[in-house]
Amino acid sequence: MKKVPMRTCLVTKEKLAKRELIRVVKDKDNNVSIDLSGKANGRGCYLKKDKEVIAKAKKIKALERALELEIPNSIYEELDSYVKI
Repeated sequence: MKKVPMRTCLVTKEKLAKRELIRVVKDKDNNVSIDLSGKANGRGCYLKKDKEVIAKAKKIKALERALELEIPNSIYEELDSYVKI
């Protein structure tokens, strides 16, 4: 059996399989992007693929605190587009 990588959601603090989460990355030039491959270089944090979780992350500024910089609204809009429901 192959080991399934587990990661913690920034908002819900749930331990989930890596493929059930979306990774947001800050690179060394302080550019923020969404990492669908899960392998991009930089400081990353994970959010559950759920519209309510993304809305809560925006409301409580969870990404701003984790990545220590201001997150543009375009990132949250892009996150919403990747989440089905």
